Order: sequence, then structure tokens, then C-alpha cells
Amino acid sequence: MKNTRHPKIVLDDPELRSTTRKTGPGGLRRQWLTVAICVAAASVLGGTATVWLGAKGSTIKTELEASTQLVPKLKESILQNRPGDAAAVVDELRRHTAAARDAASDPLWSLASAIPWLGANFSATSEIARSADDVAALGLTPLVKVYDSLNWDKLIPSGGGTDLDPIRKAAPSVASAGHAVRASAERLNGIDASNLLPQVAGPLAQARQQLSSVVDELDTASDAAGLAPAMLGSDKPRHYLLLVQNNAEARATGGIPGALVVLTADRGKISLSAESSATELGVFNPPVGVDAEQQRIYTDRMGTFMQDVNFTPDFPTSATTALKMWEQKKGEQLDGAISIDPVALGYILDATGPVSLQDPQIITLTEGKLPTQLTGKNVVKTLLSDVYAQIKDPKAQDVYFAAVAKEIFSAFSSGKGEAKSLLAGVGKGVAEHRVLLWSADNAEQTVLSRYSLSGSISGPSVPAAQFGAYFNDGTGAKMDYYVKRTVQLIQQCTTPDGYGAVKVRITSTNTAPADAATSLPAYVTGGGAYGVPPGTAQSNVIAYGPAQAYVETATQDGKPVPFGAQRHDDRPVGILSEQLAPGQSSTIEFTFIKIVQHSQPEVVVTPTIQSMDKVILPTQSQTCGAPG
Repeated sequence: MKNTRHPKIVLDDPELRSTTRKTGPGGLRRQWLTVAICVAAASVLGGTATVWLGAKGSTIKTELEASTQLVPKLKESILQNRPGDAAAVVDELRRHTAAARDAASDPLWSLASAIPWLGANFSATSEIARSADDVAALGLTPLVKVYDSLNWDKLIPSGGGTDLDPIRKAAPSVASAGHAVRASAERLNGIDASNLLPQVAGPLAQARQQLSSVVDELDTASDAAGLAPAMLGSDKPRHYLLLVQNNAEARATGGIPGALVVLTADRGKISLSAESSATELGVFNPPVGVDAEQQRIYTDRMGTFMQDVNFTPDFPTSATTALKMWEQKKGEQLDGAISIDPVALGYILDATGPVSLQDPQIITLTEGKLPTQLTGKNVVKTLLSDVYAQIKDPKAQDVYFAAVAKEIFSAFSSGKGEAKSLLAGVGKGVAEHRVLLWSADNAEQTVLSRYSLSGSISGPSVPAAQFGAYFNDGTGAKMDYYVKRTVQLIQQCTTPDGYGAVKVRITSTNTAPADAATSLPAYVTGGGAYGVPPGTAQSNVIAYGPAQAYVETATQDGKPVPFGAQRHDDRPVGILSEQLAPGQSSTIEFTFIKIVQHSQPEVVVTPTIQSMDKVILPTQSQTCGAPG
């Protein structure tokens, strides 16, 4: 047999490895390795067929490699807001993926796919080439065509409102692109990798993972493009109750919603009005109805006081309860609810720059003792600590709180600040559960429920193995400003019957000064009004496990203690109260058993004034046989 010399195939090129960063069109990188293996395998066929298959394989490799090398250029064009350049790059990329697909569709290549065992590698290569071309033709091409209508600057409100029509028109293209990429991902997931060469199965697994990530991102973009116009008032003005949560007095979703404002979105223009407070709304008697399960856990205070609607970590429940209260007292039916805390307001200020309080009434109120210019660096301390030292009247404190929130939202809605930084700030707030959203429109809420932005404790946005650590103030004051916490999951050994067990370890420290009882205002310490010694911080610590599991035990500082055990939407709930004197620390552990989920556990925690990366510690795995 004639010895045919084939081009050298390099399977581990460092330069190509450097292009495997996880970027948008993820299905194109590293996949040429699969083709290279198939080209090498083709040598066993011999003769003319070998030469032909080698040539086709070399074409597939070359074309997909060329398309991979265009990805950084495409990314740069998108980030630099050059839609024309991006479109030209996609056209070039499309030519390469089409050529690879054409080569993989050759009849002899298809015939080679039928060879026992080895043929699966040819078939997998064909599917990768086809998927790469579909991603380019049906995913990237339509997205780039509507890209100009979705660039950063056009997504940010401005003083005159935002033209939402381009976003509405782009929505079908984004949805179509998501469908095409999802179909490609499903085809790759359908490949049986059990009999593939390791050199083929590995890159195939990477391609699957990358495409899965792209599918998730496109689904999010599609949902956002579909929801944003209507929720920003493209058809009619939308009115939302803005709950400004105060982390100094903890509630499960962050803090008491002391300051209340109506946020109106009208054709992309945002305005705030009807400032009020939880104190002003007063007591609801009879209480607003809450489902029996949550009322059993959190009492009917949830429906009695606006300050307590978020005893529950389930924001849809808090939002619906708050809107019913608002309608009862104000006679106004609103379209939804938004929650935000001072830390998230600080993220926005980091992007917009400082805001100044111009209202003479507010300036007089502070008597020059509080800053009239708020920045990302001073807003948290000002709103959650200094205001209580300098303004004695609780109603006046709420007025100041609402005024600051109004100025920050005015800066945001006027388009002040760099667009990408603003979006990054809001995105960080969402990721840390500091920004939550609920819509009274059932169709919109169904979409929102797929995302953590909804603040749901059950449903499609909640990972199977999710745990929760939540805190409700029991002092009746503002001592949570001084309480620092860490939360850690400890995975224990799987039981012989296959069940998992996880400990939720919560360590809390009261960092208030030793003389807090006298050095801090009574409004901050509570003054002993609820039976808690001044300076001491009392908290109700609540832990949630995943659905179907059970909470077995609780310990405090290593000693078993009695605790409350409940269930919420089939999730086990453990509740324990703790008191911490100034300088005191305590560690509570809840042990959850009979865990059927085998995915990596994760935990959601009540947002505090601390950075989340300082609160949530890495998960530990117990060494089997070692004590917990």
C-alpha cells in the first residue's frame, strides 16, 4: 500500500489553548481537536479513501480553527460598540463554519461514520461542525443585526426617557437565536460519548458545557428583552412600591422596609413620588392575610406591620403583602414591588458619582450634622448608623432615608454616570440579593420566577441543593449594624442508604462598643423596651434546607439546644434565638439529613452591611470517619 503523507496535526498547541476563554459563542473553541483526532483515525481506512477523508478532515480542522481565531476580534468589536465591524466579523466567521459543515457533510465522511466503534468519532465531528455553523448562522448573525438596538447606552434611562421600541423589536431575534443555540446544545448532549476516543470525548464535553452557558445567557437576554419594555412603561405608566430596606434592623430579605416610595416608569423615564414610611402606615387590624404555613412560622405580625412583611425570606410573599397594605391605607393599586438596600444604593453611587441633597427641609433637618453629599463610600454608614445618632425623631429619620433614595434614583434615571458601570452596579446588587423585583402581572411574574431577582424560596430559580441562612432582629432596634456574621456549609459523609447530610454553621459577633448601653442612642439599642438589655443584640436565626430533607439537630457553641422545626414549601426550616452582649460571639449549627439531592450545595444568606464574600465561606467536606 502506498504510504500517503498527511499534514502534521498538532493536538495541544499552547496558542490555541489560550483562546479557550469562556466567551459568548462558546461552542467554537477547542472543538477542532475532535476533528484532528478523526483525521488521524482516518488513516486506518487506507488508499484513496484515506487521502480523501484526510483532506476533508484537514478542511474541517482549518476552517473551525480559523473561526475560533475570529472570536476575540468579535468580542472586541462588541465591547467597543462597533456593530458594523461585529457584523463583518460574523460574516467572515460564518464562511468558515459553513465550509467546515460542508466538508463534514461529504458522502464518504458520512460513510465513515458507519464504521463500527471508530465511526462514532466521525459522526461526533460532523455534529460539532453542524452545531458550530448553526451557532454562527442562526445565533450570532441575527444577534449582531439587532445589536445596535441593545447596546449599553440605550439600555440606561435618561432624563427624557428611553426609546424602548428597539428593544421590543429585537426581542424576537434574541429569542430565535436562543432557540437555535439550544437546539445545537441538545444535539451535542444527545451524542453517546461512552465509545468515543478520550481525545474526542473530552473536547465534546467542553463544547457541551460552553454551549450550555451560552443557552443560559441567551435565555436571560430573551426574557429581559421581552419584559423590559412593558415593565418600563412602554404601553402605559407602571407604578411600583419601592421598599428601601434598612439592614441595621435585620429582616430575612435584608432589613425592615422603613422608607417607602412609589417608583413610576413611563416610557423608560423613572420618577419617585408619594414618599411614606412603614411607621406612617401603622397597624393593620385585622391583619392582612398570609398563607397558614408562613403565618405558623413567622406569626401574623407579617400581616400586621409593614415593618414585618419580610420576616419571610420569600420576597413574592413580602411584596404581595406590602401591596395589599399600601392599597388598604393609600387606596392605590400598584403594579409591583422593588426592594433595595443602602449597600446596593452605594453600588449605584459608585457609578453615578456623588449626589447632593438640595431640599432645604432636609438640610435643616440634619442641622449640618449629616453629609448633604452622598457617595458610595459614606452612604451605608450615614443611613444605617449616623442618622440615628444625629436625628432623634424616627419619622424624621425615615424622611431623610427616603430623600437620599430619591436623589440616588434621580441620578440613575437621568442617565448620570457611565452606562456599563451602572449596569454592573445594579447587577452586583441583584447577585447579592440586595435588589428584588415582583410583578403583579402573572405572565411577567412567571418569567421573573426563573431568576434569583424574584427572591423566591422555591420554584425554577432555586437550585435543588440550596440552603438558606436568614436573620430577623429580635431587639426591636438597630443593633444589626454591629453584628458581623459568617455562614458555612459542611458536607458530611453520605449514609449507607445514599442520603446526604449537611451542617449549616452560622457564627455571629456583636462588635458594638463595650459601653454600647450608654454610648449608643436608645433608638439603636432599644433601651431594653423589649426585654433585651441595652447593647445586647438579639436575633432569630433561621436555616432552610433543600426540599424533602429534614432538620435533625441544632447546637449552640457545641452544645445541643432545643429549636423550632417547621416546613415551608416542602423545605425544612430550623429556628433558634440568640442574644449577644457587646464583644460576644456565638456559633449555631443546624444539621440537615435525608438529603436526596446530589448536586453541589450552595447557600443564600440575608444581605447585611458586610460584603457577601466575607460572609459566605467556602463549603467544607467532612472526612469520612472524622467528627463533624
